[in-house]
Amino acid sequence: MLRFLVQRLALAIPTLVIASMIIFTLQQLLPGDTATALSGEERDPEVIAFIRQKYHLDQPLPVRYALWAGGVLQGDLGESIRLQKPVIDLVIEKLPVTLELACLAMLVALVIGVPMGILSAVKRGTAADTIANGIALWGLSVPNFWLGILMILLFSVQLGWLPASGYVSPFESLSENLRSMAMPAFVLGNAIAAVMMRHTRAAMLGVLGSDYVRTARAKGVSPLRLILRHALPNAAIPIITLGALEFGQLLSGAVLTEQVFSVPGFGKLMVDAVFNRDYATVQGVVICTATTYVLLNLAADLLAAFVNPKLRRA
Repeated sequence: MLRFLVQRLALAIPTLVIASMIIFTLQQLLPGDTATALSGEERDPEVIAFIRQKYHLDQPLPVRYALWAGGVLQGDLGESIRLQKPVIDLVIEKLPVTLELACLAMLVALVIGVPMGILSAVKRGTAADTIANGIALWGLSVPNFWLGILMILLFSVQLGWLPASGYVSPFESLSENLRSMAMPAFVLGNAIAAVMMRHTRAAMLGVLGSDYVRTARAKGVSPLRLILRHALPNAAIPIITLGALEFGQLLSGAVLTEQVFSVPGFGKLMVDAVFNRDYATVQGVVICTATTYVLLNLAADLLAAFVNPKLRRA
C-alpha cells in the first residue's frame, strides 16, 4: 500500500505544478489592465505606476509566476486587490460554508442515488427499474436554478417552512443552519443523485452477471447478503471515483445555486472576483480547487485500492 501511495503522489505533484502554471498564465491573458482599472477615473500615471510596482505587474510573466508560486508554497495566496485582505483569509472564511454545503449535498446524493441504483439493477426490467430511471432522467434534466426557484416558491413563500435565502453559522444556531442549507443541499444533491444512480446501476448490472455471483446464488446465499457482501464491494470502484469527482466539483463552488440561495461560498467569491478583476483572489480560489481535486482523486485511488486489493498492483 505504501508503494501504491508513493506512485500516486509522484503523479499528483507534477499535476499540481502544471495546473498552477496554466492557472497563472491564463489569468494574465485576460484582456484589460488591472492597474488602469484600479487607478480610478482620473487614471493618474503615478498611481498606475505605484499599483504596478506594488503588485509586481511591471515584472515579466516568469518572474511574476515565480513570486506567486513561492508565496503559495509558503501559504501566501496573495492579497485581494479589491478587498485589501489576504486571499488565504477569504478562503478560510468561505471554505467552511462550501464544505458544509458539499457534504450535505453528497449525503443527499448517496442516500438517494446508490440505493436507487442497486434497486434498479436488482429489479431490472420491472416497474421499479422504470420508475428509478425516470427519476434519474428528471434529476439530470431539471436545471438547478429552476428547481431552486420552485423550491423557494413552495417551501418559503407558500408554506413558510424554510428561509428563502441566506446563511446561518452552525455555531450560532444549528437548527437554523440546517434549515437554511436544506434547499440548496437538496438542489445540488438531486442532480448528483441522478448521476450516481445511473453509474451504480451500470456497475451492479455488470457484477450481478458475473460467475461468482451466480455461484453464490446457487449455493443459497440470501439476496441481501449477496448484494451487500459480494456484489456491491466489487461494483464500488466507479462509484467511489465518481463520488470523489462530484465532491470536488461541489467544493469548487456551485455558482448558480449559491447565487439563487445567497449562500456566501466559493462560487459567489469567484464570481465577484472575476467581475472585479481581482486576479489574486481568482488564482487563489482556483489553485485551492485544483489541489482539492488532486487530493480527492488520491483519496479515491487509496479507497478503491483498499476495497479491491488487485488495484494495488496496477
